Amino acid sequence: MRGADTVAELVRRQWGDHRIGLRDEHHALTHHQVAAGAAARAALLVDLMPPLPGGEPHLGILLDNTPEYPLWLSAAALAGAAVAGINPTRRGAELARDIRHTACRVLVTQRARLPLLDGLPLPGVRILVTDTDAYRELLAPYGSARPGDARLGPVRPDSRFLLSFTSGSTGAPKAALCSQGRLAAAGASLAAHFSVGQDDVHYVCMPMFHGNAVIADWAPALAAGAGVALRARFSASRFLSDVRGFEATYFTYVGRAVQYLLATPPTPEDHAHRLRLGFGTEAGAVDAARFRERFGVPLVEGYGSSEGGASIQRTPDTPTGAVGRAAPADDLVVVDSETGRECEAARFSPVGRLLNAAEAVGELVNRGRSAFEGYWRNPEAEAARLRDGWYWTGDLFYRDADGYLYFAGRTDDRLRVDSENLAAAMIEHVLARWDPAAGVAVYAIPDPVAGDQVMAALALREGAVFDPVEFATFLAAQQDLGTKMPPRFVRVMPELPLTATNKIHRVALRRESFLCEDPVWWCPAPGAPYEPLTPAAVAKLRAEYARHDRKPKFTDR
Repeated sequence: MRGADTVAELVRRQWGDHRIGLRDEHHALTHHQVAAGAAARAALLVDLMPPLPGGEPHLGILLDNTPEYPLWLSAAALAGAAVAGINPTRRGAELARDIRHTACRVLVTQRARLPLLDGLPLPGVRILVTDTDAYRELLAPYGSARPGDARLGPVRPDSRFLLSFTSGSTGAPKAALCSQGRLAAAGASLAAHFSVGQDDVHYVCMPMFHGNAVIADWAPALAAGAGVALRARFSASRFLSDVRGFEATYFTYVGRAVQYLLATPPTPEDHAHRLRLGFGTEAGAVDAARFRERFGVPLVEGYGSSEGGASIQRTPDTPTGAVGRAAPADDLVVVDSETGRECEAARFSPVGRLLNAAEAVGELVNRGRSAFEGYWRNPEAEAARLRDGWYWTGDLFYRDADGYLYFAGRTDDRLRVDSENLAAAMIEHVLARWDPAAGVAVYAIPDPVAGDQVMAALALREGAVFDPVEFATFLAAQQDLGTKMPPRFVRVMPELPLTATNKIHRVALRRESFLCEDPVWWCPAPGAPYEPLTPAAVAKLRAEYARHDRKPKFTDR
């Protein structure tokens, strides 16, 4: 199929295609009905917000993954508007800030989300509630609209289309810009890379306000004319029944969703489905192998972001544990973020242990021309990304002698233990091998004297208990676990805290430290066995922090 320059063109191509194109557990729409529904909403949109000087007008979408979400994305593309995906886990002033910051003139939501909006100062914002009679009556007069009938202005490849909030947990999130041309090109590239065809069905279970679901799942389906199946919110227990019922062939994942799928009880029907591929990030080699063994589905780890500043492509010869090599248009290097000098190539032991982490791990930067299109009204954040003519990703990597890149975590997740720099993701990959662990998060807490100490949070598999001797024996047997890497503190939790995009909420974990309600085990001294962290031990630790004038902002236990 010939490539499309805009998302609007891809939406128009669905007209006249009467195959099933969009489904959830309650609805089934043909591709033609999707195009017709998008055209009706585009016509309504043109009447609701006539064009203003200064480019594309914005609408916000505060919805679960219902059919209305892709319908309004498609409508915005046809009309020449831009969509801000609104994070439903934000509250109060923060939520109002997101809507106002992105200059939304229309907000599309549902009855279940209305309590979030109660009392919020949103002057000039028209709110549409999709699951109401009033909404259906408002939309009814536009039922005969055709794609392309109603536009707010010219629709070009450089037309602003998405404002995707970053998933950072500190400070106000940034709204990354994505044009119609970039999204259409990304969809076509992924569809070609994964051989997506019209008979495929993409299962969208990650939240559509986040770039993963739209860029890596919806867009390639749209580009290839494939079907889309929606789950309102990710559910590990419903995953297999969904992919079987929808006959899904492809899905995307983010963060720890794979671990939650692996934690579900095995069944004889684990291989009874049409899934052929999962595409995402941060599954880890151990969990990816477990997933393929249990469900018969390969997980392809990728690297990219809503910002589009750097991309890594996996090839068939990519070594285990590596993400891949730089995409053809990118000039990716790993550099010391303080000096800007390129880091050494990674050296490995015979068992795969990284031998020179201090010299090899650094920030991934793109020295070539990146696809980054900026942040909405945030020049300071843009300047931080684009320094010295390079795009700085904010992610830690290391690179082997053959140019393959290995993910090592976020720059915020770096630990400095006894003057040695460590990457949390590398320690997590080792701890994930411990069979009782269903989920692992590693993070830094302040050392009483200087630098950091390693703390790990473990979510255990159903029926498992934390055995400190067994855990210590496991750690001692891991040849690629450096001497500074074993956690001094281990928090045992029912489940790991997640952000709305299914990533580990590390800020919350760091904030609570070892002063939490969950059981915590610790090593009082190097080489000592793990023992419960008692109130008496906590009092001694507090005194040690005070003695060295280290005052982390811990909450009371």
